[in-house]
Amino acid sequence: MPELPEVETVKRTLNQLVKGKVIDRVTVNLARIIQRPDDIDQFAFMLAGHTIQGVERRGKFLRILLDGLVLVSHLRMEGRYGVYASSDPVEKHTHVIFHFNDGTELRYKDVRQFGTMHLFKPGEEFHSPPLNKLGLEPLDPEFTVDKFKEALRGKTSKIKAVLLNQAYVVGIGNIYVDESLFRVGIHPEQPANTLTDEQFRDLHQAVVATLSEAVEVGGSSIKSYVNGQGEMGMFQHQLKIYGRQNEPCVACGTPIEKTVVGGRGTHYCPNCQTLD
Repeated sequence: MPELPEVETVKRTLNQLVKGKVIDRVTVNLARIIQRPDDIDQFAFMLAGHTIQGVERRGKFLRILLDGLVLVSHLRMEGRYGVYASSDPVEKHTHVIFHFNDGTELRYKDVRQFGTMHLFKPGEEFHSPPLNKLGLEPLDPEFTVDKFKEALRGKTSKIKAVLLNQAYVVGIGNIYVDESLFRVGIHPEQPANTLTDEQFRDLHQAVVATLSEAVEVGGSSIKSYVNGQGEMGMFQHQLKIYGRQNEPCVACGTPIEKTVVGGRGTHYCPNCQTLD
């Protein structure tokens, strides 16, 4: 967490809250969050005086667009942004503060301290880590069944592990892989190269539908995720398989089982998702 729907929701929220604001100065309280440049004073100096023109998303990364710069931000497990008045008390674990010239602040808080920020000139971000090796965008109109099959073709690993690999398709994440596979009755341990054309088509549709539905309700608040306004997502109330170990399957009543695939806790119905 957060995964594509949550990052998309944060993107939309930040566009409402900070677009057009001018950065007066930047405070960095935890140096390791800043990955590029590797000098926090240079990072702050480069951003001072720039205007936020908008926020976009690439996979699970935010791209904060400024006049002449792009800030690439990864929230990792528990990173979150919020907009505050400069007079508001600064909460614990607030690691980066963007002070605006209107008396408000964009604050980055991260309890786990795994988040990262990279600063680039526009266009450079796509040719350097962390964005240069990302796969297909599942909510992009160009994400076709053929491109999906091409990205996964020949992969002998288990389908869940393949779908979690950001080099093939970005942003689906653990929750949404489980939900997508359940929709089409594919076992998470089925080798990707054994899927039929019909299964690829159905899985493609399931991935797009699951992510789109999650975006519409602001993502899932399983642990600590909230959007830029402090609001929880609601998709966790629509989950049919994830997190429901030992509960009856909504389709057949069989108790849902949990295993580990690709190092991630994985939920599936042993009756609806048989391993061929």
